Amino acid sequence: MSSLFGDDLLGRPEIELPAGAHHVPNWLSYEQQRWIVERFREWGRGPVPPRSASIRGHPMSVKTVCLGWHWRPYQYSRDAVDVNGNRVLDFPEWMVRLGRKALADATGEAEASQEYTPDTALVNYYDEAARMGMHQDKDEASDAPVVSLSIGDTCRFRFGNTTTRNKPYQDLELRSGDLFVFGGPSRLAYHGVTGVIPGSAPEECGLSHGRINITMRVTGLSG
Repeated sequence: MSSLFGDDLLGRPEIELPAGAHHVPNWLSYEQQRWIVERFREWGRGPVPPRSASIRGHPMSVKTVCLGWHWRPYQYSRDAVDVNGNRVLDFPEWMVRLGRKALADATGEAEASQEYTPDTALVNYYDEAARMGMHQDKDEASDAPVVSLSIGDTCRFRFGNTTTRNKPYQDLELRSGDLFVFGGPSRLAYHGVTGVIPGSAPEECGLSHGRINITMRVTGLSG
């Protein structure tokens, strides 16, 4: 009976999210996930290796590799001045197309989504001990939506309001292949990851342990 009604066969309950926020479960196929995992391994070989950024002198528990622009707390630069000084990899054209399709599928606004042109991605790796405190993505000069993709272990994701790290917020699971988008009135909502569920990555995703999270953004910067 337990195998007949396994968690992988049961639909997840829909959670009513604030305006501008959208969760699309199982958006990436396993083939797409495996392909992105291979790209992640390539990105990790440089020219800038994954690193734990420091916030107020404390290293984050996630490791990040950046595309297009290098992010460090509160600012972007083309060169990873806090790592090894190398210029980060260009933002790939295929990811622009993927971001537009993600936005169109999440919002249903296909025509408007073709104007979406992300120019940076923060690619975060979470091991079983990694967390991310409640924060706003507000280092960008643009208010275009953030597109987030999850691969690997399931995480417990907390999505809140735009004025405080505290309640009201909603907790949901982001599983391998899930898409999450937040823009419009939710663009500056506080959000974070309260934990990762070890061993929850599906075998077919190409990642044996841990979680990869790709967040695409529009910096609004030039140069």
